[in-house]
Amino acid sequence: MEKKLALDYHSLPAPGKIRVIPTKPCKTAAELSLTYTPGVALPCLEIKAAPEDAYKYTSKGNLVAVISNGTAVLGLGDIGPLAGKPVMEGKGVLFKRFANINVFDLEINEKDPAKLVEIISSLTPTFGGINLEDIKAPECFYIEEELIKRSPIPIFHDDQHGTAIISSAALLNALEITHKKISNIRLVFSGAGAAAIACANLMLDLGAKKENLFMVDSQGVITTKRLPELNKYKAQFAQETNKTTLAEILINTDIFIGVSQANILTKEMLRSMAPKPIVFAMANPHPEITYEEAKSAVPDSIIATGRSDYPNQVNNVLGFPFIFRAALDIRATAINKEMKLAAVKALAQLAHSKVPKEVIKAYNQSFTFGPEYIIPKPFDPRVLYHVAPAIAQAAIDSGVAQKNINIKEYTLQLKKLSKQLAKGKFSN
Repeated sequence: MEKKLALDYHSLPAPGKIRVIPTKPCKTAAELSLTYTPGVALPCLEIKAAPEDAYKYTSKGNLVAVISNGTAVLGLGDIGPLAGKPVMEGKGVLFKRFANINVFDLEINEKDPAKLVEIISSLTPTFGGINLEDIKAPECFYIEEELIKRSPIPIFHDDQHGTAIISSAALLNALEITHKKISNIRLVFSGAGAAAIACANLMLDLGAKKENLFMVDSQGVITTKRLPELNKYKAQFAQETNKTTLAEILINTDIFIGVSQANILTKEMLRSMAPKPIVFAMANPHPEITYEEAKSAVPDSIIATGRSDYPNQVNNVLGFPFIFRAALDIRATAINKEMKLAAVKALAQLAHSKVPKEVIKAYNQSFTFGPEYIIPKPFDPRVLYHVAPAIAQAAIDSGVAQKNINIKEYTLQLKKLSKQLAKGKFSN
């Protein structure tokens, strides 16, 4: 990416990528009195008497907080909350562009997990949901777990669950193409941080066997011999094996899930895997192995990366906008396992459908379900009205929805919204 192009985009014509626009007029003395004092006192009293009325009189019901302390920003690491602000603003743009959700980005200068939990939990009256972002492991697990216990609104750490949902959907389709069963496959994870552990847990929920799942961190294969040094999140994936390196553990493996670092997977390692290997090399911006190298090593391998210039991009934008759209619309108290699995299956199913003309035009190429197209494209307008209703139904069925809706009518509403968003027309 050209440096000047990126910096100009973020600085011109005005600094940053987001702004706040009033939804009510304030041009006259009468409107001023309604906007603020004395008129504002009346909805305040209504909300005091019936807290649910906050969804009627304020923006809470369509407002998400994107919150980070900047300790694990993209591929940049611990750069701090201020330096991470462009990423959080960018997340706000994506929420609005793909699901018409408003966002306040909050960069918090606090590394202590317990203090961070206290700060974030105190903010829940403002928002309809909270998207945690770029908080390092293992602290991020504790922070999300504690916030879920304390918060009456949905909490979602996208670095964990967003990656897990999109990669799991891609995996289901890759297994279908290669005629492999999830209950029989052997999986190896390169990386054992937030994304890896969430991916592993969701794939277990889909039917993978724990005894067939191995993780490799910077110290090598996570084995039972290393239990004294492991945190509880890694320890649950410790295996009894004498193999200690990625190269050793990859032999005869069906699936490689990379959430680690560039160029860690060699052609020789890939050739040692089981026939028709599935490789998700998701390190960004440089994958564990490039698409070209992987295909030259094993032509019938199925390759996914995090990059938009290769086939099968595992992009979190296919997940979080639609998960929160559904969660807000049915006022979910949480984003639970059932909702995540519904998102996985809806995304996987959508990749089987004929791709609309606007997607072909956006990418200047056609797509057909197969090894080069196992996951929908981010600009596919159908994702909103195909995935969000499935999530909403799962929330209703699992008992976390506070608002019941007609799913058929909801789907039609989202179809209309999708057309408006594609034209750049945003509502309140």
